[in-house]
Amino acid sequence: MLTSTHTSTAPLWSKRIFIALLYLIAFYLVFTIYLQGEILFALLTLVVVASGIFVFSSERAYRWRYLFPGVSAVGIFVVFPLVCTVVIAFTNYSGTNQLNFERVVSQLQAQRYFSGERYNFKLLEAESDKFQILLENSALQKNYLSAPLALTELKGDVKLDEVALLPESKVAPLKTITQNRQQLQTINAILPNDEMLTMSSLRQFSQQSHRFSFDIEGQILTNNETGERYKPNDHIGFFQQIDEQGNFSGKRLEPGYTVGIGWQNFVKILTDEGVQKPFIQIFIWTVTFAFLTVFFTTLLGMIFASLVQWEPLKGKAVYRLLLILPYAVPGFISILVFKGLFNQSFGEINLILNNLFGIRPEWFNDPFLAKVMILIVNTWLGYPYMMIVCMGLLKAIPNDLYEASAIDGATVWQNFTRITMPLLIKPLMPLMIASFAFNFNNFVLIQLLTQGRPSMIGTSTPAGHTDLLVSYTYRIAFEGSGTQDFGLAAAIAVIIFLLVSGLALFQIRLTKLQQD
Repeated sequence: MLTSTHTSTAPLWSKRIFIALLYLIAFYLVFTIYLQGEILFALLTLVVVASGIFVFSSERAYRWRYLFPGVSAVGIFVVFPLVCTVVIAFTNYSGTNQLNFERVVSQLQAQRYFSGERYNFKLLEAESDKFQILLENSALQKNYLSAPLALTELKGDVKLDEVALLPESKVAPLKTITQNRQQLQTINAILPNDEMLTMSSLRQFSQQSHRFSFDIEGQILTNNETGERYKPNDHIGFFQQIDEQGNFSGKRLEPGYTVGIGWQNFVKILTDEGVQKPFIQIFIWTVTFAFLTVFFTTLLGMIFASLVQWEPLKGKAVYRLLLILPYAVPGFISILVFKGLFNQSFGEINLILNNLFGIRPEWFNDPFLAKVMILIVNTWLGYPYMMIVCMGLLKAIPNDLYEASAIDGATVWQNFTRITMPLLIKPLMPLMIASFAFNFNNFVLIQLLTQGRPSMIGTSTPAGHTDLLVSYTYRIAFEGSGTQDFGLAAAIAVIIFLLVSGLALFQIRLTKLQQD
């Protein structure tokens, strides 16, 4: 009896020990990520790994084993990036403010300056693939020489002795110094008077000292070369120079560190004229572009779907194939082809217009023409999908309606506007809203065709007349001339998310009403 109990509890305890070991490994991983300063990544790892261990080890959570992969994927690839974007939107995170405070202090303390004599440097060849380090100072008329050393083993302190006569050894070429530069930069050349020199160039060693020293208690950073004092300014995320009274005097040091700035990025969008003006213009153009794209693609899709299913039309299969062909070609290829067709000097479109009317429109330089060009290209890319959907919906329209209208003497256009279009709009409405949301963020078209150009004048952020909000956000984050403002870009991304989420909720509500 005792033996049976012992054998039944042994697997249970081994399972518990294994689970506990997994938790220990998970917490160690989380703690390691946290020490690197990645708090959000540490929190994500903690939630995903700990919940995963619990779900797959507990019988009470058995039913969640099938949902856990999908829920985890949503959390990792949807929720987590969204949370990160929202967090960044409330910070000054930018090209000059990417590091945390401790790393900025560490980088500033690592800076050095020349604080002593400079010595000309040579490598003298010795026996057995070894070299001697020779330092010369013509002003002091002193020469220092090391013992024969293997360059592959260079590291740490290397003592040099003063010599009166230089050895008649062959000087190694500059190529040898270049190939072993990393090893030479790791050594400290110690002279007989304990002066320490480090490599400052391919031909020189010099005495270097730390430029900055930091007082942790007083939070004062001192420039050892000039005596200037700096203090961290948490409002802007930089070390800023202070005067004798401890007040900030204007001069600041780079790099800066990331700090929370509250709603400043959102306020900047609404109040800073250099951001507000292009933001409003781009927002209006984005809504207009998305609306007109949906309108033109839907209208063309309905017309072409009605034509290819018109009974008197011969060769419907050929027409259907030709009209669907743009949908079969990858979008980026079509965009690049159109970019060549609209070229002002060599494009076929301008050549035709020049021969017929004697004009060469500047499609890429005129803001209005650039927007017209974008709508033309996007309509070409989008109408085939609408046509395919409308072709299926047309099958559901009873022929009795058209027969009755024919008896009343209705024309083809009257049939289309009074029967076909009203009956297609209602089932197409959710798809049209989804198409509006997609074109609201149609980054690929803008980036490949115009890159947002022509550029706007008088803005403090990179902005173009054909930019959509999504491409405008990208340019702020990655193409800023002064600095890459990730915080401001994240704030605009949050606004885009709220707008698109509102459209999605509206679509869900509309679909539910139609079902009811």
